[in-house]
Amino acid sequence: MTLSTFDISGKTCLVVGGTSGLGQAVTLGLVQAGARVVAGSSNPAKVAAMKTLLGPNHDVISVDVSNPDSAAAAVAHTVKTLGRIDALINAAGVIKKQPSLDLSPADFEAIVRVNLIGAFIVAQAAGRVMKDQSPDAKGQRGSIITFASLNSYVSFSEVLAYACGKAGVMALTRGLANEWAQYGIRVNGIAPGVFPTALNRPLIAGTQRGQSLLDHTPMGRFGQAEEIVGAAVYLLSDAASFVTGETLVVDGGFLAKAV
Repeated sequence: MTLSTFDISGKTCLVVGGTSGLGQAVTLGLVQAGARVVAGSSNPAKVAAMKTLLGPNHDVISVDVSNPDSAAAAVAHTVKTLGRIDALINAAGVIKKQPSLDLSPADFEAIVRVNLIGAFIVAQAAGRVMKDQSPDAKGQRGSIITFASLNSYVSFSEVLAYACGKAGVMALTRGLANEWAQYGIRVNGIAPGVFPTALNRPLIAGTQRGQSLLDHTPMGRFGQAEEIVGAAVYLLSDAASFVTGETLVVDGGFLAKAV
């Protein structure tokens, strides 16, 4: 193995949830690493702003992960624009902090619909196309990265629906990896630690919860968005050609700490 096996230049990628937060960081990081990218999300204003950031040779699209037709259209647009889809990165997600005794079934379902069912919908749309693409020298036709969470492993108070969805994402990752290896499709996940973004900043900025999370992180700080990019590049590269069904934790040591 040489450093060239980490090279992803020329790979074509669809990043869902790729216009803000960690998804945006991954989008921009993949572009910097030489990949060609379509970034999508359900927010039209963010999609338009991302188009300006990306510049030529890349594109954006509006996509609703809870809608199979929308997901299929995003995959088709990527193939039409970039020639094929080598990789899907699904970073779309929603969260709501609320005591579980007060959480309505409708709110629970809505959160799981995006975080878990949406992850399945976009992966299925990409997988259906990837399995019929021409393979590379190692028989690989595509790579999918899901976004799990620390909540996939441990319990965070008052975000039950989010935690259930993200625990399911890990099972989804393993299940799809098991089934789709026969098609030359690798499926892996990334579980970020605490990275302040628009999604979670109201929960952790200047709060007791935020301080508790910081105290439990051995590195003594929260992650910076660009620090998630290396994990994505690795999992998409030939350096990870024999890696599938895994979830790579990037958490500053959070899960390693007990007392």
